[in-house]
Amino acid sequence: MVSGPSRHDVRARRLPTAVKIVIAGGFGVGKTTMVGTVSETQPLRTEELLTDESIGVDDVSGVERKKTTTVAMDFGRITMRDEYVLYLFGTPGQERFWFMWDEVALGSLGAVVLADTRRLSDCFPSVDYFERRDTPFIVAVNCFEGARQYDLDEIQLALNLGPKVPVMLCDARSMDSCKQVLIDLVLHAMKARGLTQEPLKA
Repeated sequence: MVSGPSRHDVRARRLPTAVKIVIAGGFGVGKTTMVGTVSETQPLRTEELLTDESIGVDDVSGVERKKTTTVAMDFGRITMRDEYVLYLFGTPGQERFWFMWDEVALGSLGAVVLADTRRLSDCFPSVDYFERRDTPFIVAVNCFEGARQYDLDEIQLALNLGPKVPVMLCDARSMDSCKQVLIDLVLHAMKARGLTQEPLKA
């Protein structure tokens, strides 16, 4: 005779907590790459080819080889230690799509602001946006090949960040690096919101 799970077992089994995370930053900084790297499911992407019509509208200096752009959002999912499911929402980077940020950021625990030292000023709008909304965020510097390397203290000063805003290096192509960024964000956001949590591991 085959028996099903007992009521006690069903009660003891906890469903993972859903957490919404925003991945923001300037045009071409690596948001789509990060979501695609870390997502355990096929990520949803809303990329379109850059055309001649974007000339004079989208600034591609420093990222001239970029051929596509996100026009709505990126979406992915990753489970952390079977206790948390992080739903990742990547924002579009161009100014003409900023009107969508309120919808994307609604209900999020916190945000990752990706930065590129070749175009550091591009992440100012993201930093300003989350500061004004009092949304916990960290800055992750995506290390592009050939880009000049700076000390994290220099980047924090250049972005005029408060001492409580974490700044870290990352590689948006590396699963381990992306997971560590997300773990650091979750811990920072929960601390900022007065929540308690056992340490997470990558």
